[in-house]
Amino acid sequence: MSTEDQRDRLLRWVERVAAFCVEEWGLPPITGRILGWLMICDPAEQSAGQIADVIQASRASLTSNMRFLTTIGLVKKVRRPGDRTAYYRIEDDAWQKVIQRKLESLSAFGEIADEGLDLAGGEGRRTERIKAAHDSLTWLQNLAARHPLRR
Repeated sequence: MSTEDQRDRLLRWVERVAAFCVEEWGLPPITGRILGWLMICDPAEQSAGQIADVIQASRASLTSNMRFLTTIGLVKKVRRPGDRTAYYRIEDDAWQKVIQRKLESLSAFGEIADEGLDLAGGEGRRTERIKAAHDSLTWLQNLAARHPLRR
């Protein structure tokens, strides 16, 4: 396979990651492209210029999205001794953080479901609907507690 064919395959994969991030998480496409590229690039550390060139993004748009990704802890900004350029890499525990945040968010909804059960009075169709959500969230929390992520 030629270098150009390999690069095309990588970029198609990056676009699949971006589409997932848009559809499932509501993130802008550029944010998904950054994540996709940082997951598959070699070397793992890339400058903003390198990332912008590959995903064909403006530096301004890239900068704001990199700031967002570093703030939420999925991407790490690193510097090399003697080099003024900042490089970015995906955090080693990025996906663990994503899953943990999702579980915490679901747990917060579980508390809302508990309140709903109290409000619904304990019987009837509305209680059943709320209880179905509550039971599913409890199951997921228990599953996660029994099978923590190991690295």
